[in-house]
Amino acid sequence: MVATCVRALPNEGCGLLLGTPEGVVTDVVPSANVADSAKIYEIDSRVLLRTFRRADDEGLVVLGVFHSHTHSEAYPSPTDVAQAPDSGWHYVLVSLRDVPAVVRSFAIFDETVTEETVAVQ
Repeated sequence: MVATCVRALPNEGCGLLLGTPEGVVTDVVPSANVADSAKIYEIDSRVLLRTFRRADDEGLVVLGVFHSHTHSEAYPSPTDVAQAPDSGWHYVLVSLRDVPAVVRSFAIFDETVTEETVAVQ
């Protein structure tokens, strides 16, 4: 995730989280930021479709999305909250403001943001 976000600079980097029905992320699927912006992100619709098809084929689920904040903390912006497409998804933010990068995950439901624990195994 972090490498995808760094490669996207000066724009926000983004991608999808693919994993098990139990919620374990097994793969990170990078996407071009089709918004071509340092302030917002948009997953490429072809990557989205391909990832959902792969999930169906492999018995996996799309667990959420990740994207970077190039100059601010790893916390959902008002735009991120307003555009959160699925209340069951995990929204992982990668802040590139400092070195090393900071990675945090959030649930967004009904415009309420709740931080989640990130466990790397």
